[in-house]
Amino acid sequence: MSKPTRTNWRNLLTVVSIMILIGTEVFGVALSGGWALAGLFDLGPIVAYVLMGLFSLLALYALVALWRQCVAVEPLTKRA
Repeated sequence: MSKPTRTNWRNLLTVVSIMILIGTEVFGVALSGGWALAGLFDLGPIVAYVLMGLFSLLALYALVALWRQCVAVEPLTKRA
C-alpha cells in the first residue's frame, strides 16, 4: 500500500517564487526583444507581434523546463 502524501509548503513556495521571478524576466526579454528587432529592421507592427509571440513561446518552453528541474530538486510532496 502506498502511504498518503502531504504538500511540502516550503518547497512549493520556493518553486512558485522562482517561477514568478524568472518568468517575469524571461517574458520581459521575449517581448522587448521582438519589439526591438522589429523596430531595428523596420519590419512593422504585425511582424513585431509575430516576433513577440514566437519569443514568448520560447520563453514558455524555458519556463516549463525550469519547472521540471525545480520539481526534481525540490519535491512538492512528501510521505506522511
